[in-house]
Amino acid sequence: MPEHLPIILHHFDESPFSEKIRLIFGLKNIAWTSVRISRIMPRPDLMPLTGGYRRTPVMQIGADIYCDTQRIIRELEHRFPAPTLSSDRGEGLAWASAMWTDKSFFQNTVNLVFGSLADKVPQSFIEDREKLRGAKFDIAAMTAAIPQMRDQYRAHVGWIETQLAGGHPWLGGAAADLVDINAYMNVWYVRSNLAVADQLLAEFPKVRAWEERIRAIGHGTRTEMSTAEALRIGRAATPQTGEANDPHDPNGRKVGDLVDVRPDDYGRIAVRGRIVSLSAQSIAIRRHDDIAGDIVVHFPRAGFGVTPAE
Repeated sequence: MPEHLPIILHHFDESPFSEKIRLIFGLKNIAWTSVRISRIMPRPDLMPLTGGYRRTPVMQIGADIYCDTQRIIRELEHRFPAPTLSSDRGEGLAWASAMWTDKSFFQNTVNLVFGSLADKVPQSFIEDREKLRGAKFDIAAMTAAIPQMRDQYRAHVGWIETQLAGGHPWLGGAAADLVDINAYMNVWYVRSNLAVADQLLAEFPKVRAWEERIRAIGHGTRTEMSTAEALRIGRAATPQTGEANDPHDPNGRKVGDLVDVRPDDYGRIAVRGRIVSLSAQSIAIRRHDDIAGDIVVHFPRAGFGVTPAE
């Protein structure tokens, strides 16, 4: 990585997915640059860099833009391999754990948090999330479902307690790894928003001790930067991603194909560009923006759809 290119995280402090990345900065002792974005749209300095992708967080290294925590984490692990995020019990399951923590566990957590906050949620936030999800952000329904959400949250946290009961301090064994980071996000989100967090976690002593160990990891060395400065850096830089085909791509995609990439659950805003590199786990597309210039945007494959541009 060219020394003059900082690692920039576009995030907001309340974002649970951003907390994952901030903890990895702490675990790997990484110096990073914080660019605080608004919780809701518009984000006029970020959208030219992402091509319209609007989920949080986004990592930027020069003119390379990394979307979704899966892809951000994979890049950080590649650039900063020690200490590793791989579990003592297997790297594959560590990566796969996000499909649990980021989807079913997180959806349950969101419903519990916003159902409990109820009328404290600003209308502007509700309207923004309805546009993001393409569906009603139904606070009343979430409130009505609180008893069920408490049951579900208890079940998820119970799995963490059971895993910790084996005698190891971390979910994967002797050292903190990606499974810990992924699972902690949902405990952190409840802790950050609900006064009843202690009550919800009271029966899980191993989880409470584990929570304290993770919190002690910290966030690495953080400095602040404006959104305008991050955009300037992106425009002045040259993407560093080299071309790489995937000889086993099951759909015959190749470098140079014009495609649309979008999440498959919510925030289904297509980002269009020509493939620069692709593999079983990631895809990078090159695009030109009148404001940001030439940019390469990186996505994971799991949880994202890739279709030919029409």
